[in-house]
Amino acid sequence: MSNADSTKRDYYEVLGVDKNASEAEIKSAFRKKAKEFHPDLNKDNPDAEAKFKEAQEAYSVLSDESKKKMYDQYGHAGVGNSGAGASGFGGFNGGGFSGSGFGFDDIFETIFGGGAGFGGGFQNYGEDPRSRVRRGSDALMRMSVEFEEAIYGTEKKFNLDVVEECDECHGRGGFDAEKCSTCHGSGTITTQQNTILGSFMSKTTCPDCGGLGKTYKRKCTECNGKGRIKRNKKITINIPAGINTGDRLRVSGKGNPGQNGGDNGDLYIEFIVGNHDFYIRDEDDIYLEVPLTITEATLGCKKTIPTLYGNVKLNVAAGTDSGDKQRIKGKGVDNEYHKTKGDMYVIFKVITPKKLSRAEKQLFEKLDKTLEDDSVIKKFNKFTEKND
Repeated sequence: MSNADSTKRDYYEVLGVDKNASEAEIKSAFRKKAKEFHPDLNKDNPDAEAKFKEAQEAYSVLSDESKKKMYDQYGHAGVGNSGAGASGFGGFNGGGFSGSGFGFDDIFETIFGGGAGFGGGFQNYGEDPRSRVRRGSDALMRMSVEFEEAIYGTEKKFNLDVVEECDECHGRGGFDAEKCSTCHGSGTITTQQNTILGSFMSKTTCPDCGGLGKTYKRKCTECNGKGRIKRNKKITINIPAGINTGDRLRVSGKGNPGQNGGDNGDLYIEFIVGNHDFYIRDEDDIYLEVPLTITEATLGCKKTIPTLYGNVKLNVAAGTDSGDKQRIKGKGVDNEYHKTKGDMYVIFKVITPKKLSRAEKQLFEKLDKTLEDDSVIKKFNKFTEKND
């Protein structure tokens, strides 16, 4: 384990969950941490950005089943640098979260330098990994959205650098293809070396055709023979209603470029939802604190409640205390992303007046004498007298 790994906190500790936490619990914990430490929402906290990145790195591992298994077995050493990195697209910070893409054959060839055989009895007939067609890795970027945009859905446009097939040569890199004269179309070169241990043979990628087995008489000037061109494009995405912090949308083919003609990876956009001045969101439920005057709380009343989808009238019972709660069914988030619907909870807060006129004060004094007959107040007063 490196010194850097030894200083890292346990990922479960970072998110505040135990090792048996479900996928939903891990996601919910990340959402809370993301809201707590997102730099755009905590500009006065100098540690917010570091803690946010720490939470994102923990989530990128624990939300991936294979990485989570490796982490549970080997700790930070088991996942290496698979946490969120620090690359950027179009002004948004993010990091790739796919694996390295290397299998057993790749590791073997990395160790033995393209394959080896002794006495001609053991040869590696596999192709050099560098010449294989590979799909590009996926990429991850974060996007901040306003509370209302997340609730009702919206359309977002942003610029993104993408690598696409060259229109001029259709991804070939050149024109007038012909068999490579160096490798005779095989894409590899075999060399033999005699040693005291026997005959040593190895296959390497042809340096002239890059393993393709063919070359072109004319190189494409548009893409300089690469077959692909980087372009800055305006991307439009439709964000469904109900998106929440930690939710992701996939943009197909807009991730990192593939190798040797492979398809691009996908781009995953992870959302950070801003707070609201009055509403508090918990998953798909909405909480709203509603102030009541002493008169409204004592006598009861009909109160107009602003929900996400318009005002409703709510009957407030006489004798309502601060902290009492009422549920308005179905008035939470109508979540298209998860196909769920939440409720709204109204929490009452009785407001005590701070300034009274002389006439108001006299009225309260008269009222106070009548309230002394209240059973709770009587019981407390008797206890006070007994304690004297």
